[in-house]
Amino acid sequence: MNFDIRLASENDMEDVLSLIKELAVFEKEPSAVVLQSKDLIKHASSKPPLFVCFVAVYQKKIVGMSLGYSRYSTWKGPTMHLEDLIVTQKYRGLGIGQALFSNFIKHSNDKGVKRIEWAVLNWNHSAIKFYESNGAKVYNDWHIAQMDEKAINNFIIKNEDI
Repeated sequence: MNFDIRLASENDMEDVLSLIKELAVFEKEPSAVVLQSKDLIKHASSKPPLFVCFVAVYQKKIVGMSLGYSRYSTWKGPTMHLEDLIVTQKYRGLGIGQALFSNFIKHSNDKGVKRIEWAVLNWNHSAIKFYESNGAKVYNDWHIAQMDEKAINNFIIKNEDI
């Protein structure tokens, strides 16, 4: 299979958004995506960009992507976070995910990071196996904590006097 991995452009963001929505459906959260392609364009072109995105192109069609951003660890220093890695269902198992993952790891290494991190759902056994086969340690003793927009606003209201 002949495909290319390249940096996503502004013109790719509609396809990137479609992949994000496909991943949300796979992760059983189809209505969770509120982002629009115009948001992706704005965030990718801000100074500095809020994320880096690579796309896999097969026969002039975007069939996969990896998207990540810079973080900072008080223990390690500069790190990267891989937010999403997805290959559309029809093209899985053909090496595209491996190529996207490899590309993201190399990009992160070129930035001089000391760690690359991401989250994987505990029921996504094929992803866990994929990451472990590539040398990643998948921890089961850490839990992800998040506050959505509603929780953030409730916190602000509750703590206005602090």
